[in-house]
Amino acid sequence: MMEIVALLGFIAAVAAVASTGALFPPDGWYQSLRKPRWCPPNWLFGPAWTVLYLMIAVSGWLVWREAGLAGAAGAFAIYALQLVLNGAWSGLFFGLRRMDLALAELAILWLAILATIVAFAAHDALAAWLLVPYLAWVTFAGALNAALLRANPAPTR
Repeated sequence: MMEIVALLGFIAAVAAVASTGALFPPDGWYQSLRKPRWCPPNWLFGPAWTVLYLMIAVSGWLVWREAGLAGAAGAFAIYALQLVLNGAWSGLFFGLRRMDLALAELAILWLAILATIVAFAAHDALAAWLLVPYLAWVTFAGALNAALLRANPAPTR
């Protein structure tokens, strides 16, 4: 029973991070941006992130199951950092409309995800592998963020 409660706790933590997407959804500003041909349709982001967030939650749960919070304290500190950074991106990009800051933050997020993968691998190989699609998606998101920034430079003030 404790394992189910813990899994639900990881899902709840990740859902809290995911809620930033609802707080700062794409709006008319985003729709008006010039986008590269390879920009995915808007409907794809929700399902993609849902699957990724579930994988992130299960990954954390697997490490908890293997080592506990105390046994993997450093790994969970990095895990928490990448969750915070993940949640911050929507506010920077959609909320503040600062594609430049969002791109810089995304680079730090990418490093935090990579560090989480390395830290989790020491405890559970599957947990580490579950984060690889997340790293790949954030890599793609970084390329898209950069392309949007290039195609839509901020006006000078």
